[in-house]
Order: sequence, then C-alpha cells, then structure tokens
Amino acid sequence: MSLAQRLCCPQLRELTPYASARRSASGGNVWLNANESPWRNANVAGINRYPDCQPPQLRQAYADYAAIAPSQVLISRGADEGIELLIRAFCVPGQDKVVSLTPSYGMYRISAETCGVDYQAIPWQQGYTLPQALVDAGRDAKLLFVCNPNNPTGTLVPTAELLQLAQALPDTLVVIDEAYIEFCPQQSLAKSIATTPNLVILRTLSKAFALAGARCGFVLANDDIIAMLEKVIAPYPVPVPVSDLALETLSNFGIRRMQSQVSQLNARRQALITALDALPGVGTILDSASNFVLFEAKNADALLTELAGKGILIRAYSALPGWLRVSIGSESEMATLMAALEPALQQPRQDA
Repeated sequence: MSLAQRLCCPQLRELTPYASARRSASGGNVWLNANESPWRNANVAGINRYPDCQPPQLRQAYADYAAIAPSQVLISRGADEGIELLIRAFCVPGQDKVVSLTPSYGMYRISAETCGVDYQAIPWQQGYTLPQALVDAGRDAKLLFVCNPNNPTGTLVPTAELLQLAQALPDTLVVIDEAYIEFCPQQSLAKSIATTPNLVILRTLSKAFALAGARCGFVLANDDIIAMLEKVIAPYPVPVPVSDLALETLSNFGIRRMQSQVSQLNARRQALITALDALPGVGTILDSASNFVLFEAKNADALLTELAGKGILIRAYSALPGWLRVSIGSESEMATLMAALEPALQQPRQDA
C-alpha cells in the first residue's frame, strides 16, 4: 500500500472518480456525449465545450517550469483549492488533525475547520524559525503546512530544515506553500519531491505571474498523492480561458517577463525597507523574501485608517497588533504610499 493509500480517508481507497464525458472518451469529430450546446456564443475557442479535468498542455507546461514530471502536477483553482483538496482527501472529520504555524496564512485553519477537522497552530520560535513543538504536534497529524516564504511575515525557513522536518514525520504529509517562491526561486523544494515521499508543494500563478484574477494554482507531489487528489477534485476545475491564460504566461516569453518583473519588485521592496528604516515612527522591519514587507509602526491602527481615508489600502493582522503589511506595487503607488507615510511617522514611538 502506498503512502497516499495509507494516509487517505478510507472510503477513497476503492473510490472510482466520477467518469465525466472528457475522462470517458477522447478524440472524435462529432461530440454528442456531454450535453453541451452546439453554439459558441462567446468569442473564445472551445468555450461551449467542457474542458479537460487536467488540461495536458498546461500540466506539461507547469511540469517543465517546475522541472518535475507531469504526473507530479495537479492543476487547481488557486492554491486555496489545493489546501482544501488535501484536507478532504486525507483527513477524516472529527478524527484527524491539521497542524501549521502562527502567524501564517489563515486558510489552513479555515479549510480545516469548515471540513470538520481539528486544527492546531504552533507559534513560531523567536526569529520565525521552526520550533521543536511543530515536530511534536506533527507526529499525530495527517497534514502539516509551512508557508515558505511565510505570509504575512515574508520570512524564510532554510530548505535543509524543511527537508529535515519531512524526514522526521514520515507518516505526515508535509505541505510547503510556495506561493511566493518566484521571489526567491533558489529556495524551492520542487526537485526534492522525487526523494521525499511525504513532501507536497503548493504553487500559484496569482503572485509573481500576475494572474490573481484567473485563479490558477498547482499541487506538486508524488504520483500516488496526485492520483488520490484526482479522485476528489471537481470534474472540470480549469476553465478554458484560465488554461489559455496560464499557457500564455508559462511560455518562454511569459517566464522571462515574470522574472524581469520580480527583479523590479524585489528592488522596490528593498527601497521600501530602506525608506521605512529612516522613519522614527517605524520599529522593527522584517527582512522579506516576497512581494510585501511587514513592519512595526507607531499608532498602527490610526495609521491604517488614515491611509484608507486617502485611498491607500494596506493590511493589519489581529494576531500581530502594532504591525502593518505593505504589498509592493508600481513605482507611482510606492511613491504615493511614502508621501502619506512620511509625515505620519516622523515622530518617534512613545515607547522607544
């Protein structure tokens, strides 16, 4: 029995996935097997036909980009669907547990709890390093999520430590959320999938690839895990326009464009950190490996409201009182932000 078969919800072991028209038959010239309309009422090729569950061209394109096999790729509606699919496939409600860190991406908890699965959040160790308590909690968990770079802090866990974590928990699926990995591509663990049976990676085109509105993500894992997820994913999860957009952005030109834009965003991020560091009303600024910066600010709540009144939206977190997160935007957006921040943060903190 494979690792995926041992860890999955028992009812999935013998489950035959829904046999959609696209899965049941391919080829042909006259398509009368899927109750589709013969008319194309929108100017999008193939829009009146159901798409493939896992469009083979897109699967191959992302596999090439990630330097893995197509059978190790599952296309999902954003990385968020990947999170939910993993929980639905491997966690029995009321019995199994999901573990992650705090503060981190909130959808790990939301997805677990809406599926009736226990969720345990372990606080980061000082300096946003992995605590021993995470290993202890992971021993009786089905899934353990680590966002790397972490959202909302932008901090990184070294790849060697993440692999050690996976090796220490051979009966737990260790899921590394690499939503922001294009901003530090040398930190990816995609190539370690083949040698680490319980390693799962989440990816997305929403961040560096600039397709947040398209909702296209990927789960990367060994074949047995991907095959299990295919049993629970919807019959037609990838809309035709989304697949077309994704293929375009994963072309050689699209990848080079992304890399150029990432370089610009990384430079703007560093410029923001330098500018914030010069303001007396700013406390600690976390070094970030993503397209955002988290910093401690004087009167953070009032500042958030003041900026919103000027049409500038940044982010605050209840788990991190006194801290604010800024996404890196265009040069003009960053200039507008700094023009509003500088007068508000010229005065030193009262507790400084």
